[in-house]
Amino acid sequence: MKKIFLIAVVIFISTFFVTIIMQSCKSGTANKQQPIAKTTGFQFKEKLSDYGFFKDKLVDLQPVKELIRYELHSALFTDYAIKDRFIFLPHETSIKYTSTGVLDFPDSTIIIKNFAYTNTENKKIMIETRLLVKDPFDKQWKVMNYLWNKEQTEAVKHITGARLPITLLDEEGNKISTVYQVPNTNDCKRCHVNNDTLTPIGPKARNLNFVLAGEQENQLVKWVSVGKLSGLPNLIKVDQLPDWKDSKHFNKDQRARAYLDINCAHCHIKGGDAYNTGLFLEYGQTNKDHLGIMKSPVSAGNGAGGLNYDIVPGDATHSIVAYRMNSIEPGTAMPELARTVIHKEAVKLIVDWINEMK
Repeated sequence: MKKIFLIAVVIFISTFFVTIIMQSCKSGTANKQQPIAKTTGFQFKEKLSDYGFFKDKLVDLQPVKELIRYELHSALFTDYAIKDRFIFLPHETSIKYTSTGVLDFPDSTIIIKNFAYTNTENKKIMIETRLLVKDPFDKQWKVMNYLWNKEQTEAVKHITGARLPITLLDEEGNKISTVYQVPNTNDCKRCHVNNDTLTPIGPKARNLNFVLAGEQENQLVKWVSVGKLSGLPNLIKVDQLPDWKDSKHFNKDQRARAYLDINCAHCHIKGGDAYNTGLFLEYGQTNKDHLGIMKSPVSAGNGAGGLNYDIVPGDATHSIVAYRMNSIEPGTAMPELARTVIHKEAVKLIVDWINEMK
């Protein structure tokens, strides 16, 4: 009996350990079969200060040495906003020159665009900061907005947009009261999407090809000299978008076309949000019908003011382009986004340009 008992104990212990080992193996196999969590790509931080773009007081926008400050020869109008633009490039990377379209930015590039206004006390008040990030995960651009607080100490991630009552001073010191519209992320995509792909708008070589005020060296050449741009040919071969404000160096046609390019062509271009209109306003466009000259709109009605043609040479009063630029009514105003007041200086330029057409 004792021998039988010992045999039973040995069998029990052996069975116990075999069971434990099998369960362990199964557990190990299960763990191996668990899918590895995939990255969701770039994660936007909650606060602007979390990125470390600016030193000292955040509101002063003093960039760290890794940032590139840049300006555009002609810029999008946004309710007379003051705009401070910067580019962050990953360490030991550079931008590649492209002759057409937006420059070729490396993965993990962050384009930083700050918006402010001048209040009635001539003080600069920050409103929002927009980030465009080239996500290394899928090579696509992503957008996020940061809304500044009243204390001007921080900007916080803000997806849903906002309407902010402000009183600003325009470039001539005139008071303008309006409700500034901070776009939501979908609004940003409407203007920045071409052929269903989100992309920057302003930083094209032709719009960066000039010498900034107070400097001696061309902006693009300077980038090359500090190792931030590669492939730049002789500047003679690089196109330049005119400064629409500069009547000394550019004629009226050049200035008007430059204004329409930077303010309208991101939508009014093949692949843009307004592709179906057939009105294409990029600077290099030469087809008169695409430019709207004696072209009927795709849809008439209140938005077109009952007018028949986009542009009537010699007659701005009966030209839809001028009519819509001179409005702030929803459904009529063009551009539809980015402004709540009339850009009177630009309206005058476009009206004069149309009236002088033959």
